[in-house]
Amino acid sequence: MTAETQLPQATGSCCSPSGSCHDGASADAKQGGVTTVYQVTGMTCGHCEGAVSSEISEIEGVTSVKAVASTGQVTVTSQAPLDEEAVRAAVDEAGYELTGQA
Repeated sequence: MTAETQLPQATGSCCSPSGSCHDGASADAKQGGVTTVYQVTGMTCGHCEGAVSSEISEIEGVTSVKAVASTGQVTVTSQAPLDEEAVRAAVDEAGYELTGQA
């Protein structure tokens, strides 16, 4: 019932009230970050995604991490380019293997 009462309030798309997915800069652009996609082997579920994301998030300068088990890709946004060995160590600590950039 709650969803029905909220539906009439929504306008446009799910992206923004005005219906545009491109209202202003994205969150990454606002942070002025560098986005790098890494390939990680061994992730099979949401728990794996969380473990990898948690470890990488602890690296200094990291502003966001999104791990996707089905593709093995981990998208990391940081304030500056990261040392790949630091990312490799974080992924290793989580129990997975970084194979390089995707």
